[in-house]
Amino acid sequence: MPERPAARPRPAEPPVVLKQPEPEAAAPLAEPLPDLEFTNSNPAPSAPLMPLAVTDDFDFSGEDFDRDFTESSVMAIDVEQGGDPVQADIEQVVVMFANSQDAPARALLEMLIRSYSREEGMRFWRLLFDLLQATGDRAAFEKLGFEFAEACETSPPTWRQEHPAPPTAVAGPRVFVLQGVLTGDGAQPVAELAKLVDQKIDVRVDCGKLVGCDDDVAGELAALLRKARRTGVAVDLEHVEGFIDRLNERLVAGEATRATAWLLLLELLQRHGTQDTFEERAVDYAVTFELSPPSWETLPAKHSVVPKASERPRDEAYYLSGELKNCRFDELVAVFEAGELTILDFSAVRRMDFFSAGQLVNRIAPFKAKGCDIVIRSPNHLVAELMAVVGLNKQARIIVPKF
Repeated sequence: MPERPAARPRPAEPPVVLKQPEPEAAAPLAEPLPDLEFTNSNPAPSAPLMPLAVTDDFDFSGEDFDRDFTESSVMAIDVEQGGDPVQADIEQVVVMFANSQDAPARALLEMLIRSYSREEGMRFWRLLFDLLQATGDRAAFEKLGFEFAEACETSPPTWRQEHPAPPTAVAGPRVFVLQGVLTGDGAQPVAELAKLVDQKIDVRVDCGKLVGCDDDVAGELAALLRKARRTGVAVDLEHVEGFIDRLNERLVAGEATRATAWLLLLELLQRHGTQDTFEERAVDYAVTFELSPPSWETLPAKHSVVPKASERPRDEAYYLSGELKNCRFDELVAVFEAGELTILDFSAVRRMDFFSAGQLVNRIAPFKAKGCDIVIRSPNHLVAELMAVVGLNKQARIIVPKF
């Protein structure tokens, strides 16, 4: 039997390497990818949503809101808590009266005198009495007096008869300052000047800072100066030469405009010009408007409106009167500069609006800072409370009459 060849191991074959297919190049995107919303790919099953049950005991009150929201440092609103309700009501009333809202202010006061106790409500009683006095309702004033006596167990105030202050009660001349360009909206000093002329009170007017005026104010000034001259009231215009020159330059003969300004110019020339200058401009007026001009009148000898020290009355107060609306109190600057003590008498002032009260603060504050002592005497309670609202009581001593 032939011999079989010895077995040999098979040589190792090289490992088979699988060829990976080459990835295809990504095609360029024509547009950017949209925003994607990433969610859980395997969301957990959930029960269907059920509507909230509303029960009878569900109550979201204002207390809940305060507890849950007002302490937030982001949404907090700074509201003053615990304010004085009496003072808040006082301020509401006096601002309404200052704005000439008499009927609402009266209705509110009639409610407030019954809402507060006798001690707390006394300020409202005073305000209501003064409101009726200011509006001239004497019948309601007397009727309220009986109710006051019964409620407060004390005597009510009496009705005050308004009498204009006599000229001798005014210390020295009234001093006014006219400045800037006067228009109908800001000509309160002109209106006050007209009142003094009607009362035959001598006055001194500083015109050094007066730049000009519109035609309406020019007509008012011309009329009151003419009236003062004919009734013998001394109105001394100081430093008026510059204003006369500017007015004279702007009025051209042949231009039939600004007739009232022409009349003012002629009145000023009558007082501070020569007769030749007056006659020349009077002819220009006649030619321009085809009207007869005013005639030259020989003025009486000037007398100073400043009394001697020995002749001055004891009362050194500066008197204000009527309704003070849109007042800037420019005339008070000269009054404050006259001495270290100034008394402003408000006994005849019926009403002062909010703007005027603020302007009075602005006028007094610089002199207060210089050490001047300013006293506001006898304002009614409505005006006095308004002064306190704007902070005037920090700049001046306010003396209110008692009742």
